[in-house]
This record gives sequence, C-alpha cells and structure tokens, in this order.
Amino acid sequence: MKKVIFTLSSIVLLTVFANAQETGKADAKATPASTSLAEMTFETDVHDFGTIDYAGNGTYEFKFKNTGKEPLIISNAKGSCGCTVPTYPKDIPIKPGESNVVKVTYDTKRAGNFTKTVTINSNAKTPEKVITIKGVVQPAPIEESFPTNGKKDDGATPFEKH
Repeated sequence: MKKVIFTLSSIVLLTVFANAQETGKADAKATPASTSLAEMTFETDVHDFGTIDYAGNGTYEFKFKNTGKEPLIISNAKGSCGCTVPTYPKDIPIKPGESNVVKVTYDTKRAGNFTKTVTINSNAKTPEKVITIKGVVQPAPIEESFPTNGKKDDGATPFEKH
C-alpha cells in the first residue's frame, strides 16, 4: 500500500513539474523581450583633463549620436560623487542621426588626482552607459603676505633712515 501511494505521489509530482516547465516556455514565447532600437554612441567615453590649475576649468562635453532607429531619451545622469555634476538633455527625444552632449563639470577646488564616473540611463539598447573623467588638480596657490603694521615699506632698513 505504501509503495502504491509513493508511486502515485511521484507520478503526480512529475506531472506538475513537467507542466510548469512547459507553461514557462509558453510564457517566454508569448512575451518577447522588448528591445529598443535607440542607440547612444559616444565619440569617446573617457576624458583625461591632464593637469588642471586649482579652481580651473573642469568642464567637458561628451558628444554622442543616436545611431539607432528610434528616438533616444535620457532619463537620468548621475555623478559618482557630489564633486561631479552632469548636465544632459532632459525629456528631449534625440532623433535617429541627431547628436547632442552630456556636459560633465568637476569641482577643481579639490587638489590631487581624480577619476570620476557619470552613469547615464536611457531607453537605448544598452540602457546604462558609464563615462569617465580623470586628471590631476594642482595645489592651491600660496599667497605670501607679511605684516606691515600699517606702515608703508620704503625699502630702507631701519639703520639707513636718518
């Protein structure tokens, strides 16, 4: 009796699993993966500023083109930290064949080496694209100042005055 119940239970379980597998295949065929025909192609995805003066120009425009067959829409662009700020065409469809830019500004009041990224989200075939800026910001200039005690320096030493 136990063998019969075990055998029937095994058959029922195998039937359920087999049907579940077939249903999963049918669902996959019924709902094809949605693929966008928009495509974002950058001229370059890395910009090296080289050496930048402290508080110098830390802005670069990454040029891209929609090389796809549908309008491209950028939904978001986010820097890897607060010192890297992207500006992008918001809610503006970029038609196939059209070009535009993502402008990235780095805060150059931070001396030293840097490598920062910006992650761009869009409706492109590859929905997430990462672009990179890097470089070296020179140290802040040191201004020398001497106390004058309110007196004008005439260049003479105290012993030369008569």
